[in-house]
Formats: sequence, structure tokens, C-alpha cells
Amino acid sequence: MNRSQNLIVPIILAGGKGTRLWPMSRSSRPKQFLAFTGELSLFQHTLKRVSDPQIYKAPIVVTNQDYRFLVAEQALECGVQLEEILLEPVARNTAPAITAACLLLEASQHNQTVFVLPSDHEIEVDEAYLEAIKVALNPANENRLVTFGIAPTEPATGFGYIAAGKMEKNGACAVDRFLEKPDEKHAKELLESGEYFWNSGMFLFNAAIFLSECKRYAPEVFETVKSSVELAKKDLDFIRLEPDSFAQSPDISADYAIFEKTKLATVVPTAIEWSDLGSWNAVWKSGKLDDKDNLQRGPTTLSNTRSSLVISEKHHVAVDGLENIVVVASEDAIYVGQLPDTQKVGDIVKGLQNNPKTMALTENHKTTYRPWGGYSSILDGERFQVKRLFVKSGKRISLQMHHHRSEHWVVVRGTAQVQIDEKTVILSENESIYIPQGAVHRLFNPGKILLELIEVQTGSYLGEDDIIRIEDEFGRV
Repeated sequence: MNRSQNLIVPIILAGGKGTRLWPMSRSSRPKQFLAFTGELSLFQHTLKRVSDPQIYKAPIVVTNQDYRFLVAEQALECGVQLEEILLEPVARNTAPAITAACLLLEASQHNQTVFVLPSDHEIEVDEAYLEAIKVALNPANENRLVTFGIAPTEPATGFGYIAAGKMEKNGACAVDRFLEKPDEKHAKELLESGEYFWNSGMFLFNAAIFLSECKRYAPEVFETVKSSVELAKKDLDFIRLEPDSFAQSPDISADYAIFEKTKLATVVPTAIEWSDLGSWNAVWKSGKLDDKDNLQRGPTTLSNTRSSLVISEKHHVAVDGLENIVVVASEDAIYVGQLPDTQKVGDIVKGLQNNPKTMALTENHKTTYRPWGGYSSILDGERFQVKRLFVKSGKRISLQMHHHRSEHWVVVRGTAQVQIDEKTVILSENESIYIPQGAVHRLFNPGKILLELIEVQTGSYLGEDDIIRIEDEFGRV
């Protein structure tokens, strides 16, 4: 493929709040923004996968408005320029998300070929992958809606399946039908038949053709999303979809809304190395195992243990004499289970969500990330709270005040520039400052290294909603 050919526009779906990889994945920082293999997150790996300028244009990312700074920051970290970041005000599944991106694209670039892909899958970019894209362009150029079917390697019950028809001259097959996630017995029958493929959730098609089929088979999705796009507003580097119209769209996947109804559906069978990382068992299978078939990450020690996954974010975890188990220790929760049964994590999360005492464990990490850095909760008391703040080089928090609390800051690493009302001071390591209740203040990192502080809050109310922002370079006033 060369520059004279029509380049593909990637549409990356990054708005999911999945908790199947709890306790690491939470609604505040879901799995697409976490690193399971190496230093890059799954989202960053996805960006890298579509960064070849000989094949792709700059991608459009569709994400939840709560993840806008995560998307922007992680794209910057891995050096990938984005065309647009489209913000969903509420989650409405893949059909509205894809429709919004295609409508936005069609408003400025007509007749574009788009490649829709989730941001939380692991895919090996090898010859099979590149060949699958090349083959898919043939039916896409013939106005077909192409999906990618993964050749199954086991009777998996966590995926939907696609029944494929005869191979056509263009290297693709007509879609006979889509199948729901099967039980184990049915999954074995599908595998043995050799006629079914895992549904990868990736699509390639002409944006205008997709919109035409959406208008025909999912008119309510098309009209509500069209209205939302037309009323969308620019906010810094983001495009905010109009919330009222978008919220009226049906909550439905592109498979159900369009691909199961259209006569243009085509599947490209491929044997690419692919995993949706939809369970801890899938993470184990995708990792580089040691000589005892164990996968370890973080501070861990394994003794007489086989075929197991052990991950720790902070505390040292020692496992002895076990087999086929998973242990995942986050900063504030630990999950232990049988490795083959990790699809059941979702049921555990539902139970935690229904209990007010444990609900927060499914939503927030001990560490909360902000566009300027973030903070970790260290200790909570009745009228005090201790946090670790970290501020990236050249970043500053908003100019703010608190009605109900005062704060003490101790610099433990780096240099801090602190503004309190009309006064500005520079603090070095081991120096501290007091911010009185009601004082207007701001923190800035003028140095080249990460700024770290210990913050001690005292007062009658310590909630995050007691932040009155006066100025903010990230548009949160």
C-alpha cells in the first residue's frame, strides 16, 4: 500500500467501563488504559498498531467524557497524533459511537474508508494481520461492510461467533449469521465444524455506506446521533457530543443494530494472534510464561506453583504449592480464584456494587489520575486525610479554594511553586507550607522531574466536591 492509495481512517473505541479484570480495572480507569504486557497500555498499543502513515490517517478516538485527559495524555506519551477526540456524555454501546465518528468524518472528508477497532484488545501486528487488512479492502471498496473473523483455537464461551458462507473472489465470505456466546457443549460443536469464527469486534468499511445502512436498519440511532453531532461543541482539544440527543439513542451494538440485518455484511477469516483480554485467564494465555507456565508481574514470589497468574501492584505476594490459580492484588483489594473460572469475576463485581460498603472498590482506584498528575490516598480519619500528590513536569493544578478544610504540603521530591492568595513561594525537598481554609491557592511543577508531596487535609468535610475552581487550564471551571 502506498500514499497514492486511499488511506484508512482508524476509529478507536475507548469508552468502555468494563470490570472483568477487577480489581485492577475499575470504572475510573478501565482496562484499556492499563498496561498488562510491557510499559504501554492496551490503548497505547492500539494507537501504535494504526500509526503507519503509509496505511493510516490520524485516528478518531471515541471515549467517555470522564476519560478525555487519559486519552490525550496517553496518546501524547506514545507520540501518536490524533485527528479528533469525540466525547460521549453517556455510554450507548458501539452503534451510536461508530455512527457519531462516521458522521463527524463525513462532514469534512467524504467517501472515507474507516477501520473500527476496540482499544482493549491485544493483537500481534504480523503478516497475517497486515494481509487481513489488505484483503478486507477489496470488499470494502465494493461497498461491503466487513468484519474480521478469528479462526478459533479452543471452544471459547466468552466470544460471539460468526457463521461464514463460501469464500468469494475478493478473499472474503458472506456472513450467514451471528451467534451469541455459546455454552461449553455448543462451543465444542462450533469448533469441530470448522465453519465458525470468533467475532473480533473489528470492522472495515466506507463511512457513507455504514451511515446509509444505519439510517435504513437503525433509524432511531441515526437520527438521535445525527442531532447530537450537529449540536456538538468544541472544548479545548475535544469535541463534546450534545448530551440530550445522544442520551435518547438506543443502547445497542453495531452487530445487533446493523450487521445482523444488512445484506452487505462480509467476514474476512484470519488467523491473527488476537485476544480480547476479557478475563484473567485470557491475560495468562497471552503472556510470556516461565518454565512452570506461570505469569508473574510486580513484587511476587512463587514456590512450587504451576500454571498460575500472580500480579501485584504494590504489596509483595507470595504463593506456595498451588496450581491453576489467579491472584491479583491492587492497592486496596485482592482477588483469588481458579484460573479457568475467571469469567465469574463479573458476578463478584455486581455483588460489590450492590453493597454500599464495597461499591467504591468497583469504581475508584486508590490512585486517582488527573491531567496534571494525580494523588493516592494513604490514610483516612474522622477529620483528617493524608494523600500523596504527584505533579508532572510543567503541569499545574487549578487555581482553587476549599470552604471546609485546610491543607499542609510537604515536598518529598522535586521543586514546587506554590501560590497562596497574592503570595508565591518556591519549595524544595523537605520543605513544607500551610494553606489556610478559604485561601485561594495553586501548585505548579517548574522542574524537569516529577514533583511529589505529602498532603495532610484537616477539616469538617474532606470530600473532593469541596473544590471551588477559579481558573483551570484543562477547562474544568
